Amino acid sequence: MSSQTAGDGASGGGANRMSGAEAVVRTLEAHGVDRIFGLCGDTSLPFYDALHRIGGGISHVLTRDERSAAYMADGYARVSGKVGVCEGPSGGGATYILPGVVEANESSVPILAITTDIAVGSRGKYALTELDQKALFRPLAKWNTVLDRAEDVPRTLRAAFRAMTTGRPGAAHIGLPFDVQKGPVDADDVWGDPALGTWPARRSAPDPAAVEAAADALASAKFPVIVVGGGPVIAGAFDELRAVAEALGAVVATTISGQGAIGDGHPLALGVVGSNGGVVETREVLMQADLVFFVGCRAGSVTTERWRFPEPGKTRVVHLDSDPQVIGATYPTEVALVGDAKLGLAALATTLAAKGVTRDGADAAAKVADARRRKYAAFRELAESDEMPIRPERLVASLQRVLPAESVVVADPGTPCPYLSAYLDWEQTGRRFFSNRAHGALGYSMAAATGAWYGRPSAKVVSVMGDGSFGFTAGELETIVRLGAPITMIVVSNAVYGWIKAGQKTGFGQRYYSVDFSRTDHARVAEAFGVKAWTVTDPAELDGTLKKALEHGGPTLVDVLCQPLHEARAPVSEWVA
Repeated sequence: MSSQTAGDGASGGGANRMSGAEAVVRTLEAHGVDRIFGLCGDTSLPFYDALHRIGGGISHVLTRDERSAAYMADGYARVSGKVGVCEGPSGGGATYILPGVVEANESSVPILAITTDIAVGSRGKYALTELDQKALFRPLAKWNTVLDRAEDVPRTLRAAFRAMTTGRPGAAHIGLPFDVQKGPVDADDVWGDPALGTWPARRSAPDPAAVEAAADALASAKFPVIVVGGGPVIAGAFDELRAVAEALGAVVATTISGQGAIGDGHPLALGVVGSNGGVVETREVLMQADLVFFVGCRAGSVTTERWRFPEPGKTRVVHLDSDPQVIGATYPTEVALVGDAKLGLAALATTLAAKGVTRDGADAAAKVADARRRKYAAFRELAESDEMPIRPERLVASLQRVLPAESVVVADPGTPCPYLSAYLDWEQTGRRFFSNRAHGALGYSMAAATGAWYGRPSAKVVSVMGDGSFGFTAGELETIVRLGAPITMIVVSNAVYGWIKAGQKTGFGQRYYSVDFSRTDHARVAEAFGVKAWTVTDPAELDGTLKKALEHGGPTLVDVLCQPLHEARAPVSEWVA
């Protein structure tokens, strides 16, 4: 960096000095950051001033809630392949930003949360908004620190970017005290590696001996099934996954996060398995496996329906993951492959080819075709219903018909997630659909969709939420209108916390308690913010209304009065008799 640039408004004197806040801005720029989502506060004043004066390469998106800022950074990172950055002030700002940090971290999404803080010199003096930010974020982020000295800003930020984008990606937090933002930094220390602004970076491959053992195990299986988590989508391992599946003639099932790893039109693509979005028909195929190959998948409670499918001790397991702690945590594992999904699958495909493994996949494809036929026959019976309130299946079918090919759909975890993950098909690979599957907090999709629009502006971005989620996030309608973001929002309106009421029905003798609330006219609320909006009560009007909303040049919202979950036939295994 030139001394002229380094000296802009620097504290501490000297042509080769800059302030800590300026060093933050310049180091972010050096890592390719061009956008920050956040909310202003007193302790952030030096940072905002630096962004105003020297941050010409970085655009700031003002949000109405720090939680939304983190969710926007998450959505941006998921579809752009770049690190998402969010920021907030001390005190309440630090606590509000936490849900987005933990969601991103547990979903292996690299976001950097910057929270400003009281001055180092004010610690222990009962300063307003004082709290131990380092302790607060410690269990929630992959990497976390609060700075004590301005001179440590550049190397600390570089460490954060290394941690976020290498190994298993995750979230990082850095706390910037007020006086650290104003303190002097040597401008020669301010540099970064742009490669670490994208992810995954600096990939690692599995041990070749483990690859050999895995190839032998997979080749020996009579009916292997590959269960794909988010790892191959993160790694971009689409060709490599297809090569391994076709060589083995193996069925490919996905988790919700793994959707997009293989196109739904591929003859070996079974669809989602598990207790959320999986159905009996897909489970039946998984149960026939004599070996399951988990790829970039934690084999957690949802994917395995509480560790029942595949059956522990009965089904052989091979596991590939970038995080060695995942492997063997839930299932006895015959072969462990530690490494990036793209490199690991590529090595496995090469080894299978060298061993001459070319299995006919006709039997697997026939099982997939039969399962999908039966699954969609049951779906169409409900999707063609003219019942009112509108069946959720009818909404999904309408959306499938009118969605542009280049689309991204973001779902909140309540009513939308199981229906969309089970029945909305994607022919293309890549991140086309996602939900906050790690912690399932309501109020995610509207903000995450805003971030996704910034991350992939060429796509039509659709946010689907329940009315419970709408209540969490309605304030961001102002943000969306101010930005002119052409996002289409769909509210599944049934005036109930549906997931919980459905659980009370099936597991607690229909003893419904404190789950119902009043109906809101979401379209009128949206219009008050300046959003073009419609209300749909008649299923015959769905296609036409959704088409209008998707084609409109600005933000739109469609309020759909739907059947509540406890009355529906949702693809959630624990509710199936």
